[in-house]
Amino acid sequence: MGAIITCFLEVIGVFFNNRNGLIIMKKALIAMSGGVDSSVSLYLLKQQGFDCTGVMMKLFENNDIGASRERACCSLEDAEYARDAAYTLGVPFYVYNFVTDFKEQVINRFINAYQNGATPNPCIDCNRHLKFDKLYSRAKQLDVDYIATGHYARIEKNEDTGRYIIRRAIDETKDQSYVLYFMTQEQLAHTLFPLGGLHKYDVRKIAEEQGFVNANKVDSQDICFVRDGDYAGFIEQYTGGSYECGDFIDIHGNVIGRHNGLIRYTIGQRKGLGGTFGKPMYVNSKNTADNTITLCEDSQLFSKSLTACDFNWIAYSKVENPIKVTAKIRYAHAPQKATASPLSHDTVRVDFEEPQRAIAKGQAVVLYDGDTVIGGGTIM
Repeated sequence: MGAIITCFLEVIGVFFNNRNGLIIMKKALIAMSGGVDSSVSLYLLKQQGFDCTGVMMKLFENNDIGASRERACCSLEDAEYARDAAYTLGVPFYVYNFVTDFKEQVINRFINAYQNGATPNPCIDCNRHLKFDKLYSRAKQLDVDYIATGHYARIEKNEDTGRYIIRRAIDETKDQSYVLYFMTQEQLAHTLFPLGGLHKYDVRKIAEEQGFVNANKVDSQDICFVRDGDYAGFIEQYTGGSYECGDFIDIHGNVIGRHNGLIRYTIGQRKGLGGTFGKPMYVNSKNTADNTITLCEDSQLFSKSLTACDFNWIAYSKVENPIKVTAKIRYAHAPQKATASPLSHDTVRVDFEEPQRAIAKGQAVVLYDGDTVIGGGTIM
Protein backbone atom coordinates (compact mmCIF):
# COMPACT_ATOMS: atom_id res chain seq x y z
CA MET A 1 0.00 0.00 0.00
CA GLY A 2 2.87 2.38 0.84
CA ALA A 3 4.37 1.90 -2.62
CA ILE A 4 1.02 2.66 -4.23
CA ILE A 5 0.64 5.85 -2.21
CA THR A 6 4.17 6.93 -3.07
CA CYS A 7 3.52 6.30 -6.76
CA PHE A 8 0.28 8.29 -6.57
CA LEU A 9 2.02 11.21 -4.88
CA GLU A 10 4.69 11.26 -7.58
CA VAL A 11 2.01 11.45 -10.25
CA ILE A 12 0.40 14.51 -8.65
CA GLY A 13 3.73 16.25 -8.26
CA VAL A 14 5.03 15.30 -4.80
CA PHE A 15 7.15 12.55 -3.30
CA PHE A 16 7.46 10.86 0.08
CA ASN A 17 10.68 11.33 2.01
CA ASN A 18 11.16 8.08 3.96
CA ARG A 19 13.84 9.56 6.23
CA ASN A 20 11.65 12.08 8.01
CA GLY A 21 8.16 11.20 6.81
CA LEU A 22 7.62 14.55 5.06
CA ILE A 23 5.74 15.00 1.84
CA ILE A 24 7.80 17.38 -0.27
CA MET A 25 6.18 19.14 -3.20
CA LYS A 26 8.04 19.25 -6.48
CA LYS A 27 8.69 22.76 -7.74
CA ALA A 28 7.64 24.12 -11.12
CA LEU A 29 8.42 27.43 -12.82
CA ILE A 30 5.59 28.31 -15.21
CA ALA A 31 6.36 30.63 -18.14
CA MET A 32 3.41 33.04 -18.38
CA SER A 33 2.68 35.29 -21.35
CA GLY A 34 -0.59 36.79 -20.18
CA GLY A 35 -2.53 34.42 -22.41
CA VAL A 36 -5.12 31.87 -21.43
CA ASP A 37 -2.92 28.83 -22.16
CA SER A 38 -0.16 29.62 -19.67
CA SER A 39 -2.70 30.70 -17.05
CA VAL A 40 -4.53 27.37 -17.28
CA SER A 41 -1.20 25.52 -17.25
CA LEU A 42 -0.44 27.18 -13.92
CA TYR A 43 -3.86 26.19 -12.56
CA LEU A 44 -3.52 22.56 -13.65
CA LEU A 45 -0.07 22.14 -12.11
CA LYS A 46 -1.18 23.69 -8.84
CA GLN A 47 -4.12 21.27 -8.81
CA GLN A 48 -1.68 18.39 -9.34
CA GLY A 49 0.24 19.36 -6.22
CA PHE A 50 3.23 21.25 -7.59
CA ASP A 51 4.83 24.12 -5.72
CA CYS A 52 4.32 26.68 -8.49
CA THR A 53 5.85 30.02 -9.35
CA GLY A 54 4.60 32.13 -12.25
CA VAL A 55 7.21 33.91 -14.36
CA MET A 56 6.88 36.37 -17.20
CA MET A 57 9.90 36.83 -19.43
CA LYS A 58 10.41 40.44 -20.43
CA LEU A 59 11.82 40.12 -23.93
CA PHE A 60 12.07 43.66 -25.24
CA GLU A 61 11.30 47.30 -24.58
CA ASN A 62 8.29 48.25 -26.70
CA ASN A 63 9.87 51.59 -27.58
CA ASP A 64 12.88 49.76 -29.01
CA ILE A 65 10.73 48.02 -31.62
CA GLY A 66 8.49 51.00 -32.28
CA ALA A 67 5.45 49.45 -30.61
CA SER A 68 2.87 50.95 -28.31
CA ARG A 69 2.52 49.70 -24.76
CA GLU A 70 -0.69 47.92 -25.63
CA ARG A 71 0.68 46.19 -28.72
CA ALA A 72 3.22 43.56 -27.78
CA CYS A 73 3.45 40.44 -25.63
CA CYS A 74 5.60 42.29 -23.10
CA SER A 75 2.90 44.92 -22.61
CA LEU A 76 1.73 46.09 -19.21
CA GLU A 77 -1.69 44.62 -20.00
CA ASP A 78 -0.26 41.15 -20.57
CA ALA A 79 1.81 41.38 -17.39
CA GLU A 80 -1.34 42.25 -15.48
CA TYR A 81 -3.21 39.30 -17.00
CA ALA A 82 -0.43 36.94 -15.94
CA ARG A 83 -0.13 38.47 -12.48
CA ASP A 84 -3.91 38.31 -11.98
CA ALA A 85 -3.99 34.58 -12.74
CA ALA A 86 -1.09 33.91 -10.38
CA TYR A 87 -2.58 35.96 -7.56
CA THR A 88 -6.01 34.39 -8.08
CA LEU A 89 -4.36 31.02 -7.47
CA GLY A 90 -2.22 32.25 -4.58
CA VAL A 91 1.00 31.71 -6.51
CA PRO A 92 4.11 33.97 -6.47
CA PHE A 93 4.69 35.91 -9.68
CA TYR A 94 7.89 37.47 -11.00
CA VAL A 95 9.13 39.18 -14.15
CA TYR A 96 12.56 38.12 -15.44
CA ASN A 97 14.45 40.51 -17.68
CA PHE A 98 15.76 38.68 -20.76
CA VAL A 99 15.86 41.73 -23.04
CA THR A 100 19.55 41.38 -23.93
CA ASP A 101 19.26 37.64 -24.57
CA PHE A 102 16.20 38.13 -26.77
CA LYS A 103 17.97 40.77 -28.84
CA GLU A 104 20.99 38.54 -29.39
CA GLN A 105 19.29 35.20 -29.88
CA VAL A 106 16.03 36.13 -31.61
CA ILE A 107 15.94 39.63 -33.13
CA ASN A 108 19.52 39.56 -34.43
CA ARG A 109 19.09 36.04 -35.84
CA PHE A 110 15.84 37.16 -37.50
CA ILE A 111 17.52 40.14 -39.15
CA ASN A 112 20.63 38.19 -40.19
CA ALA A 113 18.50 35.49 -41.80
CA TYR A 114 16.60 37.95 -43.97
CA GLN A 115 19.82 39.77 -44.86
CA ASN A 116 21.29 36.46 -46.05
CA GLY A 117 18.34 35.45 -48.17
CA ALA A 118 16.75 33.02 -45.70
CA THR A 119 13.25 32.89 -44.19
CA PRO A 120 13.63 32.74 -40.40
CA ASN A 121 11.33 31.30 -37.76
CA PRO A 122 11.81 33.53 -34.71
CA CYS A 123 9.26 31.62 -32.61
CA ILE A 124 11.51 28.54 -32.79
CA ASP A 125 14.54 30.63 -31.81
CA CYS A 126 12.61 32.12 -28.89
CA ASN A 127 11.58 28.71 -27.64
CA ARG A 128 15.03 27.25 -28.15
CA HIS A 129 17.23 30.00 -26.74
CA LEU A 130 14.92 31.72 -24.24
CA LYS A 131 12.31 29.37 -22.78
CA PHE A 132 14.24 26.12 -22.88
CA ASP A 133 17.72 27.55 -22.38
CA LYS A 134 17.73 30.77 -20.37
CA LEU A 135 14.59 30.07 -18.37
CA TYR A 136 15.56 26.45 -17.80
CA SER A 137 19.02 27.56 -16.62
CA ARG A 138 17.38 30.00 -14.23
CA ALA A 139 15.17 27.22 -12.88
CA LYS A 140 18.24 25.04 -12.22
CA GLN A 141 19.91 27.91 -10.37
CA LEU A 142 16.82 28.20 -8.18
CA ASP A 143 16.75 24.43 -7.57
CA VAL A 144 13.38 24.11 -9.32
CA ASP A 145 12.48 20.65 -10.62
CA TYR A 146 10.55 21.62 -13.77
CA ILE A 147 9.74 24.44 -16.10
CA ALA A 148 6.29 24.45 -17.70
CA THR A 149 4.72 26.23 -20.66
CA GLY A 150 1.35 26.42 -22.37
CA HIS A 151 2.53 24.58 -25.47
CA TYR A 152 0.15 22.08 -27.03
CA ALA A 153 2.34 18.98 -27.16
CA ARG A 154 3.01 15.89 -25.03
CA ILE A 155 6.21 14.64 -23.42
CA GLU A 156 6.48 10.94 -22.67
CA LYS A 157 9.24 8.48 -21.86
CA ASN A 158 9.75 5.55 -24.20
CA GLU A 159 10.35 2.67 -21.80
CA ASP A 160 11.93 0.54 -24.53
CA THR A 161 14.64 3.08 -25.42
CA GLY A 162 14.75 5.02 -22.16
CA ARG A 163 14.49 8.27 -24.15
CA TYR A 164 12.04 11.10 -23.68
CA ILE A 165 9.94 11.85 -26.75
CA ILE A 166 7.59 14.57 -27.96
CA ARG A 167 4.19 13.61 -29.33
CA ARG A 168 1.61 15.74 -31.08
CA ALA A 169 -1.10 17.32 -28.95
CA ILE A 170 -4.53 15.74 -28.70
CA ASP A 171 -5.95 18.91 -30.28
CA GLU A 172 -4.47 18.63 -33.78
CA THR A 173 -5.60 22.17 -34.65
CA LYS A 174 -3.39 23.60 -31.90
CA ASP A 175 -0.46 21.15 -32.03
CA GLN A 176 2.91 22.91 -31.52
CA SER A 177 5.28 19.95 -31.65
CA TYR A 178 6.83 21.42 -34.83
CA VAL A 179 8.41 24.31 -32.89
CA LEU A 180 9.93 22.02 -30.23
CA TYR A 181 12.11 19.70 -32.32
CA PHE A 182 15.37 21.09 -30.84
CA MET A 183 14.73 19.99 -27.25
CA THR A 184 17.41 17.89 -25.54
CA GLN A 185 16.85 14.86 -23.35
CA GLU A 186 17.75 16.88 -20.26
CA GLN A 187 15.28 19.60 -21.15
CA LEU A 188 12.51 17.11 -21.88
CA ALA A 189 13.09 15.37 -18.54
CA HIS A 190 12.51 18.67 -16.72
CA THR A 191 9.70 20.20 -18.80
CA LEU A 192 5.93 19.95 -18.41
CA PHE A 193 3.27 20.63 -21.06
CA PRO A 194 0.00 20.48 -19.08
CA LEU A 195 -2.20 21.25 -22.10
CA GLY A 196 -1.02 18.45 -24.39
CA GLY A 197 -4.00 16.25 -23.57
CA LEU A 198 -6.65 18.99 -23.80
CA HIS A 199 -8.60 20.73 -26.53
CA LYS A 200 -8.57 24.51 -26.71
CA TYR A 201 -12.25 24.80 -25.87
CA ASP A 202 -11.60 22.84 -22.66
CA VAL A 203 -8.79 25.23 -21.76
CA ARG A 204 -11.04 28.26 -22.19
CA LYS A 205 -13.78 26.55 -20.17
CA ILE A 206 -11.37 25.97 -17.28
CA ALA A 207 -10.26 29.61 -17.46
CA GLU A 208 -13.86 30.80 -17.32
CA GLU A 209 -14.62 28.55 -14.36
CA GLN A 210 -11.62 29.97 -12.49
CA GLY A 211 -12.61 33.53 -13.28
CA PHE A 212 -9.44 34.38 -15.20
CA VAL A 213 -9.76 37.78 -16.87
CA ASN A 214 -8.01 36.46 -19.99
CA ALA A 215 -10.39 33.51 -20.47
CA ASN A 216 -11.57 34.82 -23.85
CA LYS A 217 -8.44 36.68 -24.90
CA VAL A 218 -7.70 36.22 -28.60
CA ASP A 219 -4.62 34.12 -29.36
CA SER A 220 -1.64 36.02 -30.73
CA GLN A 221 -0.93 35.17 -34.37
CA ASP A 222 1.87 37.55 -35.31
CA ILE A 223 5.57 37.69 -34.48
CA CYS A 224 5.57 39.56 -31.20
CA PHE A 225 8.21 42.16 -32.08
CA VAL A 226 7.04 42.94 -35.63
CA ARG A 227 4.16 45.37 -36.02
CA ASP A 228 1.43 44.58 -38.55
CA GLY A 229 3.50 41.87 -40.23
CA ASP A 230 5.82 44.44 -41.84
CA TYR A 231 9.10 42.52 -41.53
CA ALA A 232 11.06 44.77 -43.88
CA GLY A 233 9.85 47.91 -42.15
CA PHE A 234 10.88 46.50 -38.80
CA ILE A 235 14.37 45.57 -40.03
CA GLU A 236 14.93 49.01 -41.54
CA GLN A 237 13.66 50.78 -38.44
CA TYR A 238 15.63 48.56 -36.06
CA THR A 239 18.93 48.66 -37.97
CA GLY A 240 18.62 52.17 -39.34
CA GLY A 241 19.65 50.81 -42.73
CA SER A 242 18.10 50.48 -46.16
CA TYR A 243 18.32 47.75 -48.77
CA GLU A 244 19.15 48.32 -52.42
CA CYS A 245 16.83 47.59 -55.28
CA GLY A 246 17.92 44.94 -57.76
CA ASP A 247 16.81 42.80 -60.67
CA PHE A 248 14.07 40.24 -60.93
CA ILE A 249 15.31 37.49 -63.25
CA ASP A 250 13.66 34.39 -64.66
CA ILE A 251 15.08 30.87 -64.25
CA HIS A 252 17.16 31.39 -67.40
CA GLY A 253 18.83 34.52 -65.99
CA ASN A 254 16.92 37.06 -68.09
CA VAL A 255 16.12 40.37 -66.38
CA ILE A 256 12.33 40.78 -66.19
CA GLY A 257 11.85 43.56 -63.64
CA ARG A 258 13.11 45.36 -60.54
CA HIS A 259 12.71 44.48 -56.87
CA ASN A 260 12.72 46.80 -53.85
CA GLY A 261 15.26 45.00 -51.67
CA LEU A 262 15.81 41.31 -50.89
CA ILE A 263 14.39 41.50 -47.36
CA ARG A 264 10.92 42.34 -48.72
CA TYR A 265 10.39 38.94 -50.36
CA THR A 266 9.93 35.33 -49.29
CA ILE A 267 10.02 32.05 -51.20
CA GLY A 268 6.70 31.30 -52.89
CA GLN A 269 5.49 34.91 -52.74
CA ARG A 270 3.26 36.16 -55.54
CA LYS A 271 1.55 39.29 -54.26
CA GLY A 272 3.46 42.53 -53.90
CA LEU A 273 6.06 41.86 -56.58
CA GLY A 274 5.32 45.26 -58.04
CA GLY A 275 5.35 44.34 -61.69
CA THR A 276 3.42 42.68 -64.51
CA PHE A 277 5.06 39.70 -66.15
CA GLY A 278 2.34 38.51 -68.53
CA LYS A 279 1.58 35.52 -66.29
CA PRO A 280 1.54 34.73 -62.55
CA MET A 281 5.10 34.67 -61.20
CA TYR A 282 6.44 33.62 -57.81
CA VAL A 283 9.65 34.09 -55.82
CA ASN A 284 11.82 31.04 -56.47
CA SER A 285 15.13 32.05 -54.83
CA LYS A 286 17.16 35.04 -53.63
CA ASN A 287 20.81 35.64 -54.43
CA THR A 288 22.56 37.96 -51.98
CA ALA A 289 25.82 37.93 -53.96
CA ASP A 290 24.39 39.77 -56.96
CA ASN A 291 21.22 41.13 -55.30
CA THR A 292 18.85 39.32 -57.65
CA ILE A 293 15.57 37.51 -57.09
CA THR A 294 14.64 34.64 -59.37
CA LEU A 295 10.97 34.39 -60.31
CA CYS A 296 9.24 31.35 -61.74
CA GLU A 297 5.85 29.90 -62.56
CA ASP A 298 4.00 27.99 -59.85
CA SER A 299 4.88 24.58 -61.31
CA GLN A 300 8.58 25.43 -60.98
CA LEU A 301 8.34 26.00 -57.21
CA PHE A 302 8.24 22.27 -56.46
CA SER A 303 11.19 20.19 -55.26
CA LYS A 304 11.55 16.60 -54.08
CA SER A 305 14.50 17.02 -51.69
CA LEU A 306 16.19 19.26 -49.17
CA THR A 307 19.18 19.25 -46.84
CA ALA A 308 18.93 20.32 -43.21
CA CYS A 309 21.73 21.31 -40.85
CA ASP A 310 21.93 21.73 -37.07
CA PHE A 311 19.84 18.57 -36.87
CA ASN A 312 18.62 17.32 -33.49
CA TRP A 313 17.47 13.72 -33.02
CA ILE A 314 14.92 13.22 -30.23
CA ALA A 315 13.50 9.72 -30.64
CA TYR A 316 16.92 8.15 -31.26
CA SER A 317 20.39 8.78 -29.88
CA LYS A 318 21.86 8.26 -33.36
CA VAL A 319 20.61 7.44 -36.85
CA GLU A 320 23.09 5.94 -39.32
CA ASN A 321 20.88 4.58 -42.10
CA PRO A 322 17.98 6.04 -44.14
CA ILE A 323 14.60 5.87 -42.39
CA LYS A 324 11.03 6.30 -43.56
CA VAL A 325 9.31 9.32 -42.02
CA THR A 326 6.70 11.96 -42.59
CA ALA A 327 8.07 15.51 -42.73
CA LYS A 328 6.80 19.06 -42.29
CA ILE A 329 8.60 22.00 -43.92
CA ARG A 330 6.42 24.70 -42.36
CA TYR A 331 4.31 25.03 -39.23
CA ALA A 332 1.02 24.69 -41.14
CA HIS A 333 2.38 22.11 -43.61
CA ALA A 334 0.68 18.72 -43.65
CA PRO A 335 3.25 15.95 -42.97
CA GLN A 336 4.42 14.30 -46.17
CA LYS A 337 5.94 10.86 -46.75
CA ALA A 338 9.70 10.99 -47.13
CA THR A 339 13.02 9.25 -46.54
CA ALA A 340 15.55 10.85 -44.17
CA SER A 341 19.22 10.03 -44.79
CA PRO A 342 21.93 11.16 -42.34
CA LEU A 343 24.87 12.83 -44.08
CA SER A 344 26.78 13.59 -40.87
CA HIS A 345 26.06 13.78 -37.14
CA ASP A 346 23.99 16.97 -37.60
CA THR A 347 23.16 17.09 -41.34
CA VAL A 348 20.28 15.19 -42.93
CA ARG A 349 18.94 14.87 -46.47
CA VAL A 350 15.17 14.51 -46.84
CA ASP A 351 13.73 13.04 -50.05
CA PHE A 352 9.96 13.33 -50.48
CA GLU A 353 7.79 10.83 -52.31
CA GLU A 354 5.97 13.75 -53.94
CA PRO A 355 7.46 17.18 -54.82
CA GLN A 356 6.83 19.88 -52.21
CA ARG A 357 6.05 23.53 -52.93
CA ALA A 358 8.25 26.47 -51.92
CA ILE A 359 10.84 24.81 -49.67
CA ALA A 360 12.46 27.78 -47.97
CA LYS A 361 16.01 28.13 -46.67
CA GLY A 362 15.95 29.04 -42.97
CA GLN A 363 12.70 27.29 -42.12
CA ALA A 364 12.65 24.08 -40.08
CA VAL A 365 12.02 20.58 -41.38
CA VAL A 366 10.59 18.32 -38.67
CA LEU A 367 10.37 14.54 -39.00
CA TYR A 368 7.62 12.38 -37.51
CA ASP A 369 6.84 8.72 -36.97
CA GLY A 370 3.08 8.79 -36.60
CA ASP A 371 2.48 11.43 -33.92
CA THR A 372 6.01 11.21 -32.49
CA VAL A 373 8.69 13.78 -33.30
CA ILE A 374 11.82 12.02 -34.52
CA GLY A 375 13.87 15.19 -34.86
CA GLY A 376 14.38 18.31 -36.93
CA GLY A 377 16.80 20.84 -38.34
CA THR A 378 17.19 24.04 -40.36
CA ILE A 379 16.68 23.89 -44.13
CA MET A 380 19.84 24.88 -46.01
